[in-house]
Amino acid sequence: MLEKPVSPVTIPSLQGKKESGEKIVALTAYDFPTARIIDEAGVDIILVGDSLGMVVLGYETTIPVTMDEMIHHTKAVSRAVRRALVIGDMPYFSFHLGVEETIANASRFLKEAGAKAVKIEGASKKRLKLVEAMVEAEIPVLGHVGLTPQSLYRFGQYKVRGANREEAKGIVADALNLESAGVFGVILECIPRDLARTITSRLRVPTIGIGAGPHCDGQILVFHDLVGYSNGYQPKFVKKYADLQAVIGQAVRTYAEEVRQGVFPDETHSYHRTRKKGK
Repeated sequence: MLEKPVSPVTIPSLQGKKESGEKIVALTAYDFPTARIIDEAGVDIILVGDSLGMVVLGYETTIPVTMDEMIHHTKAVSRAVRRALVIGDMPYFSFHLGVEETIANASRFLKEAGAKAVKIEGASKKRLKLVEAMVEAEIPVLGHVGLTPQSLYRFGQYKVRGANREEAKGIVADALNLESAGVFGVILECIPRDLARTITSRLRVPTIGIGAGPHCDGQILVFHDLVGYSNGYQPKFVKKYADLQAVIGQAVRTYAEEVRQGVFPDETHSYHRTRKKGK
């Protein structure tokens, strides 16, 4: 039987979900097998986030992640995906030296890595000009306001943004300015839920929340946090739906014990010479 055709998620279809009130489901992925599972599960957006630096590559922050690392992992994800919209995350210092370099780096996600869009943090005046330039160059852009991890050294720590009135007004303005610059959606990270509701109601484009409460048009989590496959600090907003770290750890311990006891490999897991009949 022929497989049923898959209808890929597109930017217009995401806009349609906002207009109809249907929630958008997003997750991160960094490799082929994970992306295949996520895509087949029906997730709408797969973000190849620079969070890979911390959950996959072992960096302490996202700052060291390079363009080449992002392209490498985005290629792997794109090979696996048939339905979801794959978005590549612009890493630190891939968009800080000017429009020409920014467009060159962003275009690599589309031309080399198979992504359909890029994400960029922040909404300063210079950042807005970069967004406008990328959109003009036919590169779809997802914005990101609130807590922006690439600004860690500036703010000193990961913490909720927009808790006071002045900062909240600034985040609203940032989101509206990004929309005017041409983004097709905005990630709202670690902001109060009432602020996220205000922004979502004022924007025509979808909002995707992470630690921003239930009133966004969609939600995103880091895959490794979702399935319990990460170490260290877990933010309040993370809900762990599985405990893969425990499952994998137990599997490895059982394997090691069977090898040491000579239980594995057994007859079932060994090859045998084929004997000719009559001999």
